Amino acid sequence: MKRFLQSVLPAKVLSVLLPVVCLTLAGISSSINAEESLSDEVQNLKQQVIELNRDLFILEEELLFPANTQVAVFLSMDVGEFFQLDAVNLKVDDKEVSNYLYTEKQVDALFRGGIQRLYVGNVRNGEHEISAFFTGRGPQGRDFRRAVTHRFTKDGDVKYLELRIRDSLQRHQPELTVKEWQ
Repeated sequence: MKRFLQSVLPAKVLSVLLPVVCLTLAGISSSINAEESLSDEVQNLKQQVIELNRDLFILEEELLFPANTQVAVFLSMDVGEFFQLDAVNLKVDDKEVSNYLYTEKQVDALFRGGIQRLYVGNVRNGEHEISAFFTGRGPQGRDFRRAVTHRFTKDGDVKYLELRIRDSLQRHQPELTVKEWQ
């Protein structure tokens, strides 16, 4: 009986275990393939969501700021000796649209050639007025507040306006101007 168990039992056990092991390995293999397939599907969905988000952002921009009514106002600086910017208050047609307080790092970025978008909004076609109020430190460290006003005509295209702060060496103080971009 002992010999019988030693010779037959392993064969029977093997014949029972072998299909179980094979099925288990096949299941693992198919689950690995299923995981890879699921991972690929998730990646595809992520890519579609990113593309849809981009399309929605573009559509939102076009709806909120159509080109025929859009006005964009930017700020640039080329100063160093006569003015240290602290804040800008921007009005379009006597309505406050932007109020910005600057940190030292932001002012430094503007000194190095950066341009800041202060405002993007909608106005009707026709005559409009923009007013910008600059606050900071002027010559000899005194408080300095100056304003610049500019009239512009809005037509069917986007209107780009640049507020410029420049040093005036002749007057030893900052010069504030508005430039319309075509």
